[in-house]
Amino acid sequence: MFDKKTIRDIDASGKKVLVRVDFNVPLKDGGVGDDTRVRAALPTIEYLLNKGAAVILCSHLGRPKGGPDPKYSLKPVADHLAGLLGKDVKFAADCVGPEAEQAAAGLKPGEVLVLENTRFHPEEEKNDLELARQMASLADLYVNDAFGTAHRAHSSTEGVTHYLPGVAGFLLEKEIQYLGQAVADPKRPFVAIMGGAKISDKIGVIRNLLKKADAILIGGGMANTFLKAQGLKLADSLVEDESVPLAEELLKEAGGKLLLPVDLVLGDKFDAEADLKTMPTSDVPDGWRVLDIGPETVKAYGKVLSDAGTVVWNGPMGVFEFPKFAQGTFGIAKAVADSKAVSIIGGGESVAAIQQSGLADKITHISTGGGASLEMLEGLELPGVAALQDK
Repeated sequence: MFDKKTIRDIDASGKKVLVRVDFNVPLKDGGVGDDTRVRAALPTIEYLLNKGAAVILCSHLGRPKGGPDPKYSLKPVADHLAGLLGKDVKFAADCVGPEAEQAAAGLKPGEVLVLENTRFHPEEEKNDLELARQMASLADLYVNDAFGTAHRAHSSTEGVTHYLPGVAGFLLEKEIQYLGQAVADPKRPFVAIMGGAKISDKIGVIRNLLKKADAILIGGGMANTFLKAQGLKLADSLVEDESVPLAEELLKEAGGKLLLPVDLVLGDKFDAEADLKTMPTSDVPDGWRVLDIGPETVKAYGKVLSDAGTVVWNGPMGVFEFPKFAQGTFGIAKAVADSKAVSIIGGGESVAAIQQSGLADKITHISTGGGASLEMLEGLELPGVAALQDK
């Protein structure tokens, strides 16, 4: 399934290896708030160190505006990585230029260097080849292990491959294998769960999955837009009015594959302390809004999931940040965890929900990339993967 060279196919001994990792992590009180993505990169880093490579790591963090911004510095992440690796990690205050060059030149086999945020250079997101050339000049080989940004053609994900031979790290390989397999040759029945606020973000994905999946279970804010397309009144609920005609089209195309909620949990305001009522799916009374799928929907969707061979889930079923309106999302999480299916969860909010539900260890694969996993499910080619060497 995976036709690109990986770090198993290179001789890294005595070489300097530039590794694009996804260290775009939440920072909290001057440290790392959630280190899932840092831990996900460890197998690749440790493999290269064991093979006698000097490892140079680059990543972006956050969305700095047009230049360096100390609040998006990777220094706290470098310090955290040192703790995880149990060894000293060097840090350069830029990803190119004299300081980066000096730090890279002095790096010995078995040592690790973290470069400062690549997006401190606005050219990074323009895939500027001069910036890419300067980054590439620090090393002998390039490894992309950042699935979370593989759908972007940036200097550090695509540009550098014009100057260095590029291969995949273990995380990138694993992500592509799971998600690629799910779309290309899933164990059936293949069930997709789509939630989150908007249909407009996921049109391409739903269209592609309608061709491949046996059933698509709809929840979250996007379900409201489908319900409105069926002629229901939704009072104060979140509805994407401009996407209603599109929802009508998708329902026609679906031929019964798209399942919508059979009951709803309403709140009288968008608030954790809102009054709550559950009702079968019909017109929503004035002054109320849909904030979750109801228990009968969880039961109905759970039945479909219990027989599934492959499950892909992107987007929560309701406003799970408010405990009163988290039952739908957690109920579906339990149904996925209990099923014998190969289960793949992608997208920040779905991942947060599965971790809060305490069921993460029962999921086959939790993806580290939101946008990238959606583009794979849409059947698109990812520039950061396409740029790597073929086997």
